[in-house]
Amino acid sequence: MGNLWQITGILPVAAAEPFPNATEAMEALSGAQAGLQEVAHNPGLIRTWLEGLVPDLLNFALQIVIALAVYVIGGRIIRLIVKMVSRAMDRKNTDEGVKQFLLPLMKYSLYVILIFLIMGLFGIATTSAVAVLGSAGVAVGLALQGSLSNFAGGVLILLLKPFRVGDYIIEHGGNKEGVVSEISIFYTKLLTGDNKMVVVPNGALSNCSITNASNLDKRRVDITVGISYEADIKQAKEALLQMANADVAKLPGEAAEVFVDSLGDFAVNIGVRIWVASGDYWTAKWRLTENIKETLEAQNISIPYPHMDVQIRQ
Repeated sequence: MGNLWQITGILPVAAAEPFPNATEAMEALSGAQAGLQEVAHNPGLIRTWLEGLVPDLLNFALQIVIALAVYVIGGRIIRLIVKMVSRAMDRKNTDEGVKQFLLPLMKYSLYVILIFLIMGLFGIATTSAVAVLGSAGVAVGLALQGSLSNFAGGVLILLLKPFRVGDYIIEHGGNKEGVVSEISIFYTKLLTGDNKMVVVPNGALSNCSITNASNLDKRRVDITVGISYEADIKQAKEALLQMANADVAKLPGEAAEVFVDSLGDFAVNIGVRIWVASGDYWTAKWRLTENIKETLEAQNISIPYPHMDVQIRQ
């Protein structure tokens, strides 16, 4: 009833505040009693007060309807803007990682602006809202330091471009590797050779060493094989060199190399190198390894392996 008395003007506004002494409390109580008597003698005051609320309620409902309409229309405009920017990036052949990072960031920023516009429709001061959000942002930033570092790492990846979408990278911090399928705001997704999705935080990628295996057009295949000390080294080298030059993946302008790499405890280690296109690396490596064994067997050159002699005493 206190609120009703304040609205209808029966109870003074000062009576709604704390009373510093008993005298003011008694005066407020007397005013309340007078107000009750007036309401009792004139019941139409309550109806008048309720009728006065109707325009305010209608105005509030109208504001809600307008806010919903603005949100729906604004959401469609935002989607249209994002689509237009995406098409413009496609026409300019923008890097896929840049698109995956900037388009969601732009979308979320536009939605924040839309929310501020809707708050303005309800008479909420945007400056006060910005101050509150700034204070809350400091607290959230302290709680989400890892996410902020991932965001900063994503920005560094886009600026420095150590890798792009489609590159095969090796992350040495956690020994993760695969083809980059997506660079998002906080994480980078890698697709492994056995079709597994590995999600790596951008902060970790920006703070560790990375090997980009597909950044350049060609890669060198290095394979080392051991032959016995009794074998003819020149014969083995000639046979392996002929086999390496005949590989279908070897680049025409690059010569194959066959050399003595080291002298091991049980074998003479022969190195074989050829240059291939980056996309042919793994198939060339597997094929070359198999061909090396077949070539040595055809030349009757043995590949030694550790032996163990077991003697049984009776």
